[in-house]
Amino acid sequence: MKVDIRVLIFGFVAGFLAVPLFHQMASYLLWLMMPGRSFPWNMSTAQHPFGIPALINLSFWGGVWGVLFALIERWLPRRRPLYLICALLFGAVATTLAGWFIFGPLKGQAFSMARVNWIIFFINGSWGLGTGVILSLIRPRRIS
Repeated sequence: MKVDIRVLIFGFVAGFLAVPLFHQMASYLLWLMMPGRSFPWNMSTAQHPFGIPALINLSFWGGVWGVLFALIERWLPRRRPLYLICALLFGAVATTLAGWFIFGPLKGQAFSMARVNWIIFFINGSWGLGTGVILSLIRPRRIS
């Protein structure tokens, strides 16, 4: 399968931008409704080993997931509501399951039913929706 490099670039940009614009906005709404949650758009917490601010680190990984989304989105329906629902589900389901069963164990975190809640799906789904919206706005029409 031949992939146009622009697909990868647009996917990365869409996923990267979806973090501060959609993912963190969803976190902000939860912060307003649920006292005790940490404030979103965190630029102070350094991520090891490079000392990168948390928001930049999260946005980078959002960009990586955006590349994956851009690679599979050619098989998604092009009609607007269905496309956005698929983008939302990609964010809510794929990224959440990967966090639980791949990245969590790599960090020494065992999967636990106690970690299963709607908040994770809501925030990750917001990222997926944002990635779909941004990608559909910035991607040239001839790239698919």
